[in-house]
Amino acid sequence: MTAYRRPGDVIVDRYRLIDLLNEARGARFWLAWDNILARHVAVHLISEDDPRADELRAAARRSARLLDPRLLRVLDIGTIAGNCYVVNEWGEGVSLNNMLAEGPLAPRRAAWLIGEVSETIAAAHASGVAHGRLVPENVLIDERGSVKVIGFAVDAALHGLPEGRTSTEVVDLAGLLYAALTGKWPGISTSSVKPAPQEHGRALRPRQVRAGVPRILDTLCDEVLSPYPGPHDHGYDSAAAIATALMEYVGDPAAMAEAEAASRRGNTHPRLPRIEALVLAPDPVPEPDPEPEPEPEPTPEPEPPARPSPAEETVAGAPVFYDDSGDVGWVSPSPAPPPPPPPPFEEQPARPLFAPDPPEGRAVRTPRPGAEQDSAQYWPWETGTGAVPPAPDDTPGEDDSVPGRNWMRTAWIIAASLLILVAMIYAFNRGRDTDGASDDDEDSRATTTTSARAVLKPVGISDLDPYGDPPEENSDRAPLAIDGDAATAWQTSGYDQNFGPGGLKPGVGLVVDLGEEKQVGSAVATVLNDPTAAELYVVGGDSAPTSVDDLDPVASATSSQGRLVLKPGDAATGRWVVLWLTSVPNDGSYRGRVAEIQVRE
Repeated sequence: MTAYRRPGDVIVDRYRLIDLLNEARGARFWLAWDNILARHVAVHLISEDDPRADELRAAARRSARLLDPRLLRVLDIGTIAGNCYVVNEWGEGVSLNNMLAEGPLAPRRAAWLIGEVSETIAAAHASGVAHGRLVPENVLIDERGSVKVIGFAVDAALHGLPEGRTSTEVVDLAGLLYAALTGKWPGISTSSVKPAPQEHGRALRPRQVRAGVPRILDTLCDEVLSPYPGPHDHGYDSAAAIATALMEYVGDPAAMAEAEAASRRGNTHPRLPRIEALVLAPDPVPEPDPEPEPEPEPTPEPEPPARPSPAEETVAGAPVFYDDSGDVGWVSPSPAPPPPPPPPFEEQPARPLFAPDPPEGRAVRTPRPGAEQDSAQYWPWETGTGAVPPAPDDTPGEDDSVPGRNWMRTAWIIAASLLILVAMIYAFNRGRDTDGASDDDEDSRATTTTSARAVLKPVGISDLDPYGDPPEENSDRAPLAIDGDAATAWQTSGYDQNFGPGGLKPGVGLVVDLGEEKQVGSAVATVLNDPTAAELYVVGGDSAPTSVDDLDPVASATSSQGRLVLKPGDAATGRWVVLWLTSVPNDGSYRGRVAEIQVRE
């Protein structure tokens, strides 16, 4: 019995095994080459005696009935040498679990991707076939940006699972959407994606795991994955219903598909090379070794002509013709004798460190000619000893002044004068402004300190309106508060009464998700109308806060000139930063507008 365990083995004289991709529980998954159609294929191999063999063949036959282009179809099944094999189309791309290893997807992209999967599953359900194991590993984005569903029915059989049910796969589709939105997997089947956080045995809502998830997608996941006890009719009872809801949210699936394809055009990952000759040729019969021939004696190689050194000069030559042999020779004149070497340098006499003592009876210093007259002319008083003679100079007639000294002295005097003038002006202005500028200086110092601190980059944002019905406050506009554009803003609804004890609500707010626990030193909000009052909350944990009733604010402030600065007395630590509006201005209705939020260390 052939085991088909080595690269190069050929199944039914057609499929040559290239690379063993996975081996688990006696099943082997190979990348192979179809020698007839000249393309890569995927081959599943399992022993014919394995209990899963019959179900694998049945699953392959069910899957072969499906003709959706988003499926990697079954091409061939059979048994050979005690092995059961299934051949599928080969797909190159990135699986969803590998995409999520880099972070969750944008909501619209996640909805489009899972909408494509839902349409594929809905078409299969209409044919009476279920996938059986919908996990992120079985969703693929190929190199053209198309969505592919792999392992249809076959993967479940290889894992020893019974034939899938359509009702179960509706929950799996919601789980895939949950994973794409949050990067966490809420399903029962095993996956390399990290499991979703739970509370009381139920997965947290996507908005509690990642801020900024649109409410319609959050509701779809929550109602399908964690339905409340009792009768309910959320409308998401089939793969077709989920596909319809997601595509309505996307709006233009064709544009999303084109954007995905455009993003894949710049993919530089190498593709699998084509294999031109895969049928192994028989090894050639080795010929008998010939008798060794005696090695010829090596002929001495002529010595190469000597290359002239760079120092040698080129000399002229004339050809000479020999009558007897017809050879040509060259005659060159005798080279000129080299020039004599230059004479050696004379040793310079050592210069003494000190001047020699003058002969006895002579002065130590003697004036230069004319120096005594000049000195006497400018000496301010008579001493009876005559003018002090200057020191002798080695160079007669040379001026004693150092070049540039007067210029440097002038420059220093000018610079010192300017410094004194600037200091006097500064002291005058400081004394004049001391009485009325203390508050402005304090605000300036606080602003400078705040702006100098590093800005913490958020990973998401969502609205917070626990007192609303429904509990949302323009959630689709919340990302405008962290988009870096002060011309766009999140705004509250218009109210007839202001927030507070006498109003309809105590307040509304925004929840900024920092992605992980970080130290928060301050928060600065740009508002489009004054006065806007707010409180700041910093909350830890994996789930976003759903109310501020049990929380203590770390800071509060009222905006001035469109700027709202909230700085805790002590730096707070947490993942979730809540800007809770407690009072908003009246522009015909009571309404708050937040253009930008910056959280700083």
